[in-house]
Amino acid sequence: MSISPTSEAIEALAAEIGDKIYIDVAKWHLRLDDAHLHTVLADRLYPMLAENGLNEDQVVQVLQNIPVKLGGGRREIPLSDLLPMQCQMQLMDILEEFQKQM
Repeated sequence: MSISPTSEAIEALAAEIGDKIYIDVAKWHLRLDDAHLHTVLADRLYPMLAENGLNEDQVVQVLQNIPVKLGGGRREIPLSDLLPMQCQMQLMDILEEFQKQM
């Protein structure tokens, strides 16, 4: 099985997101790679970058459409509700920089 350039790009984006973006729960910071959310987020955001359609409203919509299970799945909260505003801004910076390098 060969790895496509797109797969490598998504993995690179996921690594960048996972390393720098975190969710905040009771002032505890959990990086997205530790929460296993970085790849899901990169998979959903990469097509917007590839189409040169980076739009903050669409990024927020993607964040709102990724459910995060809490309490063993007893409750789900959108990822957007768990990211501090500074992380959302940093995510946009990461995406803009990544798009420039494409």
